Amino acid sequence: MENPILVEATRGPLVESAHRGAFALIDGDGRMVAKAGDIDRPVFPRSAIKLIQALPLIETGAAARFGLDEHDLALACASHSGEPAHVHRARAMLDKAGLDEGALECGCHWPFDPQVSRDMVTKGETPSTLHNNCSGKHAGFLLTAVHRGEETAGYVGPNHPGQVRVKATIEELLGQSLHVDVCGTDGCSIPTYAAALRAWATAFAKLASGKGIDPQRAEAAQSLISACMAAPFEMSGTNRACMRLMQAAPGRVLVKTGAEGVFCGLLPELGMGFALKIDDGASRASDLLTAAVLAKALENEDAELASTYKRLAERPLENWRGTQVGSLRVTLPEA
Repeated sequence: MENPILVEATRGPLVESAHRGAFALIDGDGRMVAKAGDIDRPVFPRSAIKLIQALPLIETGAAARFGLDEHDLALACASHSGEPAHVHRARAMLDKAGLDEGALECGCHWPFDPQVSRDMVTKGETPSTLHNNCSGKHAGFLLTAVHRGEETAGYVGPNHPGQVRVKATIEELLGQSLHVDVCGTDGCSIPTYAAALRAWATAFAKLASGKGIDPQRAEAAQSLISACMAAPFEMSGTNRACMRLMQAAPGRVLVKTGAEGVFCGLLPELGMGFALKIDDGASRASDLLTAAVLAKALENEDAELASTYKRLAERPLENWRGTQVGSLRVTLPEA
C-alpha cells in the first residue's frame, strides 16, 4: 500500500512538497490508539532505539559498577550534537573503565551543531570519535564489555557478546526473532535490525508501562527513561528536536530521533509508545509528525499540553529576508 501524505510544505496558497509516511501509537495493553499508513512494513529504526540498546548497560550491573549518573545514562541513549559538554562526558565515561577515545569504533564526523564545527575550524581542530553523535552509546557498550570481562576490540561486530546481548534484548521486546534478512549496518558500524512500526511501538509501550516485561527489565528501563527526561541536553543537544519536544513537557515525554525520518518514543504516565517513519527520510517532516503524534496521545488526557504539541506540529517557512512564505504542517488522516 502507498503511505498517506502526513506532512505538507506550502508556498502561498499551494502545497509545494509533500512527505508520505506511517506511524503507530500503542498502549501498554497492546491496543492501537492511533495509526496511519503501512505499519507492518519493516523499518530500520536506526538511532531511535538507543534506549533499548542501552538496557544491558543497566541490566549487567555495569552502570552501577562505574557509578554512572543520570547525565551519563542519558548520553548512553543519545544522538548528541558533539558540543563540548557531550565530548567531555563521553571521554569521562571511557575514563571510568580505563579506556580512551581510541577504543571507540563508531567513526568520526563533524558535530551536528554548526557553531561548534565553525569554532573547531577556527581553532584548526578536527573531529574525533568523541564527536560522533553515537559516542555515548558506544561508551556504554565498552563499559559493559569491560564489566563482563569481554574483549573490547571488535565490540561493534554482530558476533561480539555485547551485540549478541543487545540483539537478544531487542528480540525479547519485539517478541520475534531477527535474522540476517532484516539486518543492516548502522552509520556507527553496529548492526541495525528492521521490524514493523507496529512492533517498535509495542516495544516502547512495554517500556513505558512495564507490562509484558519482567520486573528487572522494567526497573532498568525506568532508570534510563528517567535519566533521559531529566537530561534532554545530554541525549540530544542545543535546539535539537528531541530536546525541544521533551522540554515542552518536562518529565512526561521521551522522544528519540533516528536517521532517515524515524522517531520512537513513549509517554510513561499513559503507558503509551509510538514509532513513525517518513518515507523520504526527511527530518523536517519526522520532527513535526512526532509532535502531532504526541498531541494525539494527549488529546483526551491533557488538552492544554496537546495544544502545545499541535502548535509544534506546524512551522513557518521564511525566505532569506525573514518573510513568511509558507509553512510546514501535519495532515493526519481522519481516524
